[in-house]
Amino acid sequence: MKCSSISVIILTKNEAIHIARAIYTVSSLNCKVFVVDSFSDDLTPEIAKDAGACVVQHKFINYALQFQWALDNLPIESEWVMRLDADETLTSELIEEIKDKLHLLSQDITGVVLRRRHIFLGRWIRHGGRYPLTLLRIWRKGAAKIEQRWMDEHMVLLYGRAVTFYHDFTDHNLNDLTFFTDKHNKYATREAIDVLMTKYRICDDGPILNAETTSVQASAKRWVKSCIYNRLPIWLGPILYFIYRYFFQLGFLDGREGLTYHFLQGFWYRFLVAAKVMEFDGALKPLPDESARLAELAVRTGYVLSDLEWSRR
Repeated sequence: MKCSSISVIILTKNEAIHIARAIYTVSSLNCKVFVVDSFSDDLTPEIAKDAGACVVQHKFINYALQFQWALDNLPIESEWVMRLDADETLTSELIEEIKDKLHLLSQDITGVVLRRRHIFLGRWIRHGGRYPLTLLRIWRKGAAKIEQRWMDEHMVLLYGRAVTFYHDFTDHNLNDLTFFTDKHNKYATREAIDVLMTKYRICDDGPILNAETTSVQASAKRWVKSCIYNRLPIWLGPILYFIYRYFFQLGFLDGREGLTYHFLQGFWYRFLVAAKVMEFDGALKPLPDESARLAELAVRTGYVLSDLEWSRR
């Protein structure tokens, strides 16, 4: 069975609980695994090395910058590249599909969209519009770059077209609810940065996210969020989204775990983003120009935003 050469990139920061599992899941592919670690405080680098990965250290600013640094600087020699998060795994069916199909793709096909299933509190979340989530995760070397955003960054094809493989990969984080809520609180801050940078035109849009450059689903969701959802009143958007997701998209069929997940991720998180946008924007509105707003946003969020080079690539 022939399989095209592929390199897998995994970003890590204190992922000792996940990293061996992630590396093991791709071990049967003809691949080299690169782990780009952000100076973890736990044993992540040692575990990754023991599992056979090439580990490099690089200071973390945000996910998009870190991943683009990896694309630009890692000694990747393979024909294909895959993005994998530390808490993700490939199903055995997807592994076989990659082995069977990747080397057969014509040269005009430069990307592969994969289907993601999400496991929350041990349960597969099948409803509420959460399955399958389709994402561009495999591409020919040099054919894609990552959007330079603070949150919800997608891989975008620079040329060619993508096909979709049928089988799934899995997002299964093994941490608890405290970790989940803390992570989403940080996500909310980063998403608020994106909203306000777009509002005040502090950053350029970068690569165009559409059905030709990434998955149809991802581009449609981005359009709805930017053109409709973000224009709704702070209280209305999260309420409507939760009702649509939990009732109309049958999220209630996911049981108690589903109620917890859809409420926290579909209402609480969305309301938190809107509240942070409102809070930060109140401080930004009176300021006279881009530089002053950027400096104030950095103070409010605690992130280093003074170097705009990342947003203008």
